[in-house]
Amino acid sequence: MKKNVKVIIDKLNAMHPDAVCELNFTTPFELLVAVILSAQCTDKRVNVVTQRLFGKYNTPEQFSQLSIDELSEEIFSCGFYRNKAAAIISASTSILTDFGGKVPQTVEELMTLKGVGRKTANVVASNAFGVDAIAVDTHCYRVARRLGLASANSVDKVEKELNDALPKEEWSRAHHLLIHHGRYICKSRKPLCEECLLMEECDRFNGINEC
Repeated sequence: MKKNVKVIIDKLNAMHPDAVCELNFTTPFELLVAVILSAQCTDKRVNVVTQRLFGKYNTPEQFSQLSIDELSEEIFSCGFYRNKAAAIISASTSILTDFGGKVPQTVEELMTLKGVGRKTANVVASNAFGVDAIAVDTHCYRVARRLGLASANSVDKVEKELNDALPKEEWSRAHHLLIHHGRYICKSRKPLCEECLLMEECDRFNGINEC
């Protein structure tokens, strides 16, 4: 069944009018660091860590001079801290050597940085530079499939399906709406269906899939 995408987006907007990126940042580089830290970690925890971290270091130059041990100690509570520290230091070095000290603005260039996959690149490009992009995290993936906006079993393919289903100018907004819906209403284990305006449109609620 072809979905009425406008109806779904309108209802998501009604439920989440203030949906925005919940990571705190003041520069594109700070956002890049925060997104790398957010892998398998809550935005709330990342914001606690970066409030302290960015008070000490907040430029590629400063991060590139840190050792993995030094940075690991600062970001320990975000989990996977050594891998994240290595990625942040490497990305900082690449920004200095390959991009003149400026965070690259395109998804393709961002993905050349170590530790920056497609999701991270989409988040940075969209939120820091206004690029139309859908970053598919676990919330976006789950909600898109439950609503029947996508059916694929991989993040990259779900992104492609969403890109095809939604007007390009809606991509970035839809990214935030789907994440907020998954985070606060369409939760993984116990979705709050009674609080949702999308029961009529939801494939899961209507027994069409078991996502």
